[in-house]
Amino acid sequence: MSKHILFLGIGYTAQRLAAKLLEDGWKVSGTTRNVAEKRLDPRINLFTLHRDQQLVGDAAISDVTHIVHSIPPAEGGDVVLHQDADLGALTPALQWFGYLSTTGVYGDRKGGEVTENAAPAPQSARAERRLTAEREWRQYFQNTAVCFQIFRLAGIYGPGRNVLAQLQAGQARIIDRPGQVFSRIHVDDIVAAVQASIAAPKDGGIYNLADDLPSASGDVIRYGAHLLGIEPPAAIAFEDADLSPMAQSFYAQCRRVIAARTKAELGWRPCYPSYREGLQAIFNGC
Repeated sequence: MSKHILFLGIGYTAQRLAAKLLEDGWKVSGTTRNVAEKRLDPRINLFTLHRDQQLVGDAAISDVTHIVHSIPPAEGGDVVLHQDADLGALTPALQWFGYLSTTGVYGDRKGGEVTENAAPAPQSARAERRLTAEREWRQYFQNTAVCFQIFRLAGIYGPGRNVLAQLQAGQARIIDRPGQVFSRIHVDDIVAAVQASIAAPKDGGIYNLADDLPSASGDVIRYGAHLLGIEPPAAIAFEDADLSPMAQSFYAQCRRVIAARTKAELGWRPCYPSYREGLQAIFNGC
């Protein structure tokens, strides 16, 4: 049987995975809010999906075997789960469903480690909505033949989305808050983990995706400046940084994300175990 993947939301990470699957002969479809604005591989079948629209079932998605869902849930709930049309009825051939969530569901751990066994403790409305969506999708696929997976992603970076680009644009800021670290993950390591799950699915699996070196954002920016051969920006004390409410919410949480189950069950290892390898590869044009 041919493999057909549907991306509910075909953003940055989904596009990287789509490119890999197209190379492997997959049929690829995706949803977007504006088809005309997307400049993607013409082999990708695109559907328009706004928050107030229905996902319409027809022959174009009736043979979908795999789904990756990355659309952030709205205040009223998950845009796909809470529509009138039933996703399962629209995709009768579905075998595997991957939900891209966030490590933000763990909340603040005051610098402590969190594995997949840690109980969620979200501290923002965004993370609360993600956790609710995780639980609702899990319940939706209970007692079905569909393999359901959750991937909790750390901060994503990669080509076109990294501190090198920020430094070159003059937008990088070093916010100095002693003891603050962030976990991050290269987009291609996310792709590799999702592919590993598709190849060896384990129903109900929750997988953290983070590299092996949680680090202060200033360390990452300084290393990026080193690669570019420029001076890093001067550090700004957290109290003087005039951060947006969203940025403040990120700095209000400190945790070291460990991808223990991802490694044990999927045999996954990050190709970029720290920001150093990841930024070096981006700098080299990889």
